[in-house]
Amino acid sequence: MPDRRPVRPAERTAVRPSRRPVRPSVGPGPLLTAAAVVVDGAGRILVRALGNAPGRPGLPGAAVAGAETPEAGLARALARELGLHAPVGRLLAVDSLPAAGPRARAAVVHLHLVGPLGPQEAAAAAAVMPGWVAPQEAYGLLPEPDGARLRAALAALRTGSVAHLAGGAAQPGSPAGLDPARRSALEHAGALDAASHRAARPKALTAASALLTDAAGRVLLVEPAYGRRGRWHLPGGGVDSDLGETPRAAVRREVREELGLDVQPGRLLAVNWSHKPGYPARIRFLYDGGVLDTGALTAIRLPPGELLAWHLATADDLRDLVKPSLRRQIKASLRARAQGTGPLELHAGRPADG
Repeated sequence: MPDRRPVRPAERTAVRPSRRPVRPSVGPGPLLTAAAVVVDGAGRILVRALGNAPGRPGLPGAAVAGAETPEAGLARALARELGLHAPVGRLLAVDSLPAAGPRARAAVVHLHLVGPLGPQEAAAAAAVMPGWVAPQEAYGLLPEPDGARLRAALAALRTGSVAHLAGGAAQPGSPAGLDPARRSALEHAGALDAASHRAARPKALTAASALLTDAAGRVLLVEPAYGRRGRWHLPGGGVDSDLGETPRAAVRREVREELGLDVQPGRLLAVNWSHKPGYPARIRFLYDGGVLDTGALTAIRLPPGELLAWHLATADDLRDLVKPSLRRQIKASLRARAQGTGPLELHAGRPADG
């Protein structure tokens, strides 16, 4: 007959944590390799024949030695195999490959951006075969999953994020490389947790600009020290939303940093939405910065190294100074200010309802 006596506290067996250190299982870990997405100024990709598989095209790269980081291993491989000493840039994608058999090792591949290379470096690197090819051609040349891996890495490059891959396929919640149709299907099926949903959602870049004029109605433009020379912009810049900054606060800060003027932004004249396939959407808030008198114009001080010059442009001057989309935004904002209308909803500078 079983003993049904209640178990008194003194009779319970105490379970104490072991004091022995937990040792990891012995055995080889995944093989870590690093590959380079080398680009030139025209957006072409450098593809080379792999040394361990003659005739098989691949991206430049190598296995990472035990004491190396992926960045250091990739820099070593580029210098040794291509004579290329360009800095290894940001991480674009991480791909996990399961072991092909019981005696094989799993693999982890890091893809890093290298470049864009200047003309001389690009010419020197062209000695490898197949050499510089357009992205679409590279997808066809590379065997799978290398082609899919490159496609996801370039998507991460355009969107400013990182792709999370397994066997070359973007995983649910990957910030880049996930097909929009598949992302939508996962969302509607409720298959994404909150963190994955947030990571996979498309992102937008937000900026704020000031429309400043003189007494004659000329628009104040600034010429950046970066980008294409001769292209002028409105004073303003990106909104530091990660710091809690609002568009109105951002435009005041940017005008103070770029011109040395503390201008209280007036009313919002327009919000512009622009989009290029494969890239994050761009949203610009355009504020009325008011009319600058002679004293304010004389007090303008440009930050060295960031801006080259400032200029007062008439409406007719804008065609030769700014991009068409910005020109349309400026003219629409000038009309809204003169007529007391707005804020306007613009798409690439055009009225959204047009």
